[in-house]
Amino acid sequence: MKNYLQGKSIIITGAASGFGRLVAHKTAAMGAKVTATDINANGLAETLSSVDHLQGQAQSVIADVARFSDMKTVAAKAIEAYGKIDIILNNAGIMPLAFYADHEMAIEKWHQCIDINMKGVVNGIACVYDHMMEREEGHVINMSSIFGNYPVAGSNVYGATKVAVTFLSESLRVEASGKIKVTVIKPTGVMNTGLISSMVNPNAAVGIAGHNAANQQIVMEHLMSGTAEADQLSPDSPKYMALDASYVADQIVYAMNQPKGVSVSDITIRATGDQYIL
Repeated sequence: MKNYLQGKSIIITGAASGFGRLVAHKTAAMGAKVTATDINANGLAETLSSVDHLQGQAQSVIADVARFSDMKTVAAKAIEAYGKIDIILNNAGIMPLAFYADHEMAIEKWHQCIDINMKGVVNGIACVYDHMMEREEGHVINMSSIFGNYPVAGSNVYGATKVAVTFLSESLRVEASGKIKVTVIKPTGVMNTGLISSMVNPNAAVGIAGHNAANQQIVMEHLMSGTAEADQLSPDSPKYMALDASYVADQIVYAMNQPKGVSVSDITIRATGDQYIL
């Protein structure tokens, strides 16, 4: 496939780990100029160091996506360094799954989730909107989730923020009238992104599996203990259970790597053998 990313200026939020770091690696290797941003200074430094090792071109900006002033600074630094912004990946997010009964221990994380997952996307869009509309080209990619497909027990605030991401994205697509391409990415459950560490109550993940919850629990125990069947761990098997983050990153890059007139509007990525009902 033709490389459309050579020389593109890309902002990536949540770039200190997970999908953000992987996409920074992949796009820099294709000749993109990356502005990597995160609130995690140490993780961001590791991302930048690894991109440098690949001989890619990147800069880092420490920023809180929940603060519009921070995101305006990120956009300004991307323009200062690279002369333009072609793409922004609004990737930063947390996943504080919890039941409403857990409100006493979950409320602070829920508020943080709204700040990062929803306000962060609003701020990401707003900080590039004028620039992209003036140039009459640009691409906004927003990370949603299959949790945004339908409400289930334990998903409450997290799922609501992901519904909001889809709504914000589609509204932008309509308003921009083709001047800004918009993509929504909806991953299934992914083990190696660090999101699982932000869960408040691990039992709240039961909703995503529904009637498959009992079997899913057994599978997860085997995955975590290293006793899963070889077929469940192999992406070459239809029994593949736990999607590796690199496959999601590949699809994000695929959506980016399109000619100006082609917009991949939404992608859902699943492991074929997962037990999720959403």
